[in-house]
Amino acid sequence: MPAETLILVPGLLCDEAVWQPLLPGLSGAGAIQIARHGGLDSLGAMAEAILAGAPPRFALAGHSMGGRVALEVYARAPERVTRLALLDTGYEGLAAGVAGERERDGRLRLLGIARHDGMRAMGQDWARGMVHPARLSDAPLMEAILAMIGRADAAIFDAQIRALLARPDRSTLLAAIAVPTLVLCGHEDSWSPLARHRAMADQIPGSVLVDIADSGHMSPMEQPAAVSAALRDWLADASGQA
Repeated sequence: MPAETLILVPGLLCDEAVWQPLLPGLSGAGAIQIARHGGLDSLGAMAEAILAGAPPRFALAGHSMGGRVALEVYARAPERVTRLALLDTGYEGLAAGVAGERERDGRLRLLGIARHDGMRAMGQDWARGMVHPARLSDAPLMEAILAMIGRADAAIFDAQIRALLARPDRSTLLAAIAVPTLVLCGHEDSWSPLARHRAMADQIPGSVLVDIADSGHMSPMEQPAAVSAALRDWLADASGQA
């Protein structure tokens, strides 16, 4: 694998813990940076923060909301990104009409739980649609996810929800992506389904689609061996070298 800096971008309410299970498998990847979003309330601001702290050129991988942030980084500075990985994510803006209102209402319902009952209580509700059903009884996995969510607070959740509800549509960007690109999805991801990732991969020239078996939306934590193997293959793609 090339010794280029790899920047990993966590998703909604995620931190370093979402990437931690992959790090042993990426030990030859060179320097690794993990982005932090803090209380930023737009995907563009998150992207600008990454660019401000990044080296001149770097590989970039984003999970969930982090994949959308990665697209924002690429849109702003494509010449700095050597390769791109988009995991369990999306690229379209908030849908119009009933579908968009349903998403908004669902996110605000979870925010209400977080404010009233706490972040872990919200996480227990949220996880039912985020994790493969067979893994909901996996106590170590679920504790890792709930502890990660619990390290955030309702103000951060509110800011990130606002960022997602105001997300730009990056459909027209996909065809312009000109670096080795991995599109990866848990096979049972009900939040951002495999069909969406197939559509995304079809629009990105030369991209590779990887379907992770027995995984929901939290693929880096649910199936770290399979995800790290896919990332190693992506990093080894020599076409990304300057």
